[in-house]
Amino acid sequence: MAGRGADEGLRFAVLGPVRAWRDEVELDLGTPLQRSILAMLLLREGRAVTPSEMIDAIWGEDAPPRALGALRTYVSRLRTVLEPDRSPRTPPALLTSVGKGYALKLPPEALDLTRFERGVAAAETAHRSGEAEQAAGELRDALALWTGEPLAGAVGPYAEHQRGRLVERRLGVIETLMDLDLELGRHAGIVSELIALTADHPLREKPRAQLMLAYHRCGRSAEALNVFTETRHTLIEELGLEPGAELTDLHRRILANDPALALTRTPAPVRQAPARPAEQEPEFLVEMPKPAQLPAAVTDFTGRKQLVNRMLMLLSGGEGVPVVAMSGIGGVGKTTLAVHVAHRVHDLFPDGQLYADLRGYGQEPTPPETALVAFLRALGIPVDVIPDGLAERSALFRSLLADRRMLVLLDNARDADQVEHLLPGTAGCAAIITSRGKLADLPAARLIDLDVMEPDEALSLFSAVAGAERVSAERAAAMDVVAACGFLPLAVRIVAARLAARPSWTVASLVPRLADERRRLDEMKIGNQAVSATFALGYGQLDPRQARAFRLLSLPNGSDISVFAAAAVLDLSHVETEDVLESLVDTSLLEAPAPGRYRFHDLLKLFARRQSEATDEPATQAQALRRLLGYYLATARSAHKLAYEGSSVADNLTVIGHRGHTFGSVDESVAWLIAESEALFALLGQAAEPPAGDILPAADLLVAMEPLLETGASAREFDQRTRTVIEAAAGHPLAELRGRYVLGRVLFGANRMAEAEDQFQAALALAERTGDQVVFGEICNALAVVAGRQRRHTEALEWFDRAATIYRRAGNLAGEALTLSYSARDHLGLKHPQDAIEVSEQGLAIFTELGSAAGVARARYHLGVVLSAVGRLNEAVVHHAECLDFFRTSNQRVWEQRVCVRLADTFIKAGRFQDAARHAEQALNVAREITHPYGEALSLAALGKALRGLGSTTRSRDALQRALDLFTRLGSPEAEDVRSLLESKVET
Repeated sequence: MAGRGADEGLRFAVLGPVRAWRDEVELDLGTPLQRSILAMLLLREGRAVTPSEMIDAIWGEDAPPRALGALRTYVSRLRTVLEPDRSPRTPPALLTSVGKGYALKLPPEALDLTRFERGVAAAETAHRSGEAEQAAGELRDALALWTGEPLAGAVGPYAEHQRGRLVERRLGVIETLMDLDLELGRHAGIVSELIALTADHPLREKPRAQLMLAYHRCGRSAEALNVFTETRHTLIEELGLEPGAELTDLHRRILANDPALALTRTPAPVRQAPARPAEQEPEFLVEMPKPAQLPAAVTDFTGRKQLVNRMLMLLSGGEGVPVVAMSGIGGVGKTTLAVHVAHRVHDLFPDGQLYADLRGYGQEPTPPETALVAFLRALGIPVDVIPDGLAERSALFRSLLADRRMLVLLDNARDADQVEHLLPGTAGCAAIITSRGKLADLPAARLIDLDVMEPDEALSLFSAVAGAERVSAERAAAMDVVAACGFLPLAVRIVAARLAARPSWTVASLVPRLADERRRLDEMKIGNQAVSATFALGYGQLDPRQARAFRLLSLPNGSDISVFAAAAVLDLSHVETEDVLESLVDTSLLEAPAPGRYRFHDLLKLFARRQSEATDEPATQAQALRRLLGYYLATARSAHKLAYEGSSVADNLTVIGHRGHTFGSVDESVAWLIAESEALFALLGQAAEPPAGDILPAADLLVAMEPLLETGASAREFDQRTRTVIEAAAGHPLAELRGRYVLGRVLFGANRMAEAEDQFQAALALAERTGDQVVFGEICNALAVVAGRQRRHTEALEWFDRAATIYRRAGNLAGEALTLSYSARDHLGLKHPQDAIEVSEQGLAIFTELGSAAGVARARYHLGVVLSAVGRLNEAVVHHAECLDFFRTSNQRVWEQRVCVRLADTFIKAGRFQDAARHAEQALNVAREITHPYGEALSLAALGKALRGLGSTTRSRDALQRALDLFTRLGSPEAEDVRSLLESKVET
């Protein structure tokens, strides 16, 4: 929007996960390192941070050699996230450069930590003025800003140090709040909060003392003394220390029943209902029963410690009526957790507990009027005097609970409308609500999204039900079982119960029964309990649009899906798709692991597929997957066009009626391919399944994904999926042609030259037989590179000439420039340095004229190789340094590794052995990160020569020997070069 400030609508959080929002839309802050940089800038409050400070803060002593370049890249990406509309010519207004460093300029209210400290300061001012009530309120508001472990998602020494500082700061404020509550006479209300606090921090004596005093003032002195005994035992066992003077003195005073420990001020007033004359008191209000309606707690309750403590804290503190609304998919354990916590806070609500199963996802949800009748009867109201209207019943219910301490547990609620009239209205009471839907529209409710169990928790539950001894003997198999259950408590409990009821079964015997996805849900039922039946309740509440989306989105095999890909599956606009997906998230039938991405729980996905098989025609399912394939293919074509700018390959690939995404830069397009790689490979596997009607688009998608090969990632997936496509392409020569070309590239990247050449030759034969020109030139170019790698230089130049002729005939200047640049090394191999210089300079000139950044980078690489070979070392370094920056920015790790090796070789020739060793080590690190044996061998050879120049004979021989072993295993001709070096005693 024109004229809008860069920081308008921005807010940031560090009191929990490091997050940022613009106009309530969460921003994607990228990698943990980017979040760490942002966190440091936020905590410096506008003060400049130098690059060296950032590097020390994020990497510490483990900073990689290219840390400065990586830092600049991360800062650049953060700027793009924070100021997406900024023109390249406009200086940044938020993340600014100050000298050699950076600073983040934001208004104070944009950061939650600033608001927290402002609230604490206001509380201190209020307390000094004698306003303890106001001070407590300020502190509770400030603490409400915390959403979890501070700086979660940030890494590095600085984040760890600041995390510890912030945790300590929060604990200090909580302790101050507890003192204020004790001063205000709220000792009964903070007992459970202090129980949770002392459980989390057993070695802090201050909360222990506060809990002892709260117990004592509640008339529970025996429990107060027991706290001291437990504390003393813990301190001696953990630290070898006796309790401090404050705790010891408080223990002595409680034993002596010191009257000075009693409340020294009048407790905070509690509003009383107006007294009525005794003669007007209705008989049924004289003495209200004390209901205890909670279901029995589960005896084998397992895990959820942090959530339990959080709920204890929420239910025991704050102004007004604490309302905790817990949501999650069916079977995740909402009721079990709610009942467990309700029993834990029994002492906080001495006037009773009310419980109602609202059957929100059954065929006939309980109307609130009906639930109120049950509550009123439990409170002693005769049926004949219960009012008729909902509002009147709710008013009577709230009147009866006024000035009493009662807990209301509303289980299995459908929505906010069903529960709003069932909530207490005055302080002292509290409510717990469970629902599959997220009750975000329920005023003042604290929302908890209950996820599946952690693996160890699920294993503990499985052991508790099936038998600990039996499970411990087969722990690995048991972990496979709970993983197949998706760590869903209901599924784990059912499978464990089935095992317990069958003594002849072993844990291992369950693994194959659960491995079959088509039968897995059938294995998860016992008696009247079934996972699929639980899911069916939620599915039955969906409207037709939601149900269709739920079914169709389960069809792709990928683990998650972007909103744009989902729009293709559903054949809806992006806005419509996001609306329906968010509604499924709200009903807990879908998860949103990151902004703009969605996924199913594994078991829900199996259930959704069953519904699709039963409801949707096979043609409908096939069309949904074909639309997705069209979207991925169109977007990958855009990525290919940018990564190989000037190439016409992408223009000639299949189009399936979908425009897909376009990108603004190579690094953006490669980032998309990396982010979507798992989904792309998964869909390739589906497209290659019989009857393989989409085999040509699938093969074209493989070609479009070529830039992903340059990253060094997903080599194994490429190999597997390409072979799958080739196998499915029997009788489809064009698809087989593409598949064999890509497989050749994969094998070339693994330095399996003979196999790569076979695939390229097979692809060439198919191209000649069919007349297909899409990758004809690329095949000839690849055969040239293979021949050159094996030092068949004359043959290589012949293949390059053939490729150039094909490109020239097609008017493909970029292809022609590519053959010129690549052929330079073969001219060198034939001892024709001048020819090598000429062709490499011609290639660079053409790519420069075309404006192809990717082409220029590759041409600079080859020109640098030639210039280094002829002794023009400074020029070689300049060219390699220029292209290295491009390859690093665009995440082309294979090229990055090659350039680092070439720089090392050039510095060796210049006698700059320290610089050579540094670049060789960088190359070695990259090669190992991307698992590239040939690149590792090249790096080790360069490192060995650099170390020899530095006089490190032992280390040099070790590196060269490892290089020789790798080259020999790979069958590379470079083995002879390294062997000669090892046999030579002449300094390099």
